[in-house]
Amino acid sequence: MAGVLVSRLVSMKDMLIKARDGKYAVGAFNINSFQWSEAILEAAQEKHSPVIVSSSDRLVDYLGGFKTIAMMVNSIIETKNITVPVALHLDHGSSVERCKEAIDAGYTSVMIDGSHHSIQENIKMTKQVTDYAENYGVSVEAEVGTVGGNEDGLIGGINYADLNECLRLVKEAKIDALAAALGSVHGSYQGEPKLGFAEMKEISTLTNVPLVLHGGSGIPDFQIHKAIQRGHAKINVNTECLQAWSQAIRKVLDADKDLYDARAILSSGKEAIKQVVKEKMTMFQSSHKA
Repeated sequence: MAGVLVSRLVSMKDMLIKARDGKYAVGAFNINSFQWSEAILEAAQEKHSPVIVSSSDRLVDYLGGFKTIAMMVNSIIETKNITVPVALHLDHGSSVERCKEAIDAGYTSVMIDGSHHSIQENIKMTKQVTDYAENYGVSVEAEVGTVGGNEDGLIGGINYADLNECLRLVKEAKIDALAAALGSVHGSYQGEPKLGFAEMKEISTLTNVPLVLHGGSGIPDFQIHKAIQRGHAKINVNTECLQAWSQAIRKVLDADKDLYDARAILSSGKEAIKQVVKEKMTMFQSSHKA
């Protein structure tokens, strides 16, 4: 039909299986405005890397809602002729209803976060999402344990994932990717991160699904590489992009107190985001894997 934008987005299921088997990881980069989507997609195209464009549930309404986000990302893909695989992902979906709303709007991947509930309730919630998502070919991520730190104003402590609970969630809810909390945090780290590498390997072997590392900002390269070798195929990054963007904007404004042109101010922020995304793709070894 004329005038209708056809989605070029893909599920992240095959993307992550390929990454896990190839011993690299696909970056999931959160969007915080229209420019972030451009920066992330342009970086992916330049690095010939698959990419996951992610929106945190707590920012969806601020960004204009699920439909606005899906249309925006699809439009950028079409306008800029982005040819690498792109998944549009809902990060930390707060309810079954929110995940369904994202799927209906055109998201190709969702995370249902039932980690703050009992394992029984977590499985029940997740199963409702996977049953719904299956009809649309949408991939589903779920979490066991609690990633610490600050995620869009929500602060929590670290609660390590239980091996048996991980297995139950994978088998009973039939998820495509598992976020097993093993010491990572959202936001900035205080000192060097202490990740549970032995537990990673055990969970990866037992569940046989791609693992997801939340709180990927600030983790040293050697720890990232160890996590990838132990089954992590998706790594979430937000804080480092936010920090680079804000530093670039401050530098421009400090240099010219009279500057008020939005394009002149914000363009440096976009380039800073692109640089971080490209560096992460190199670190995750996803470059030229599209």
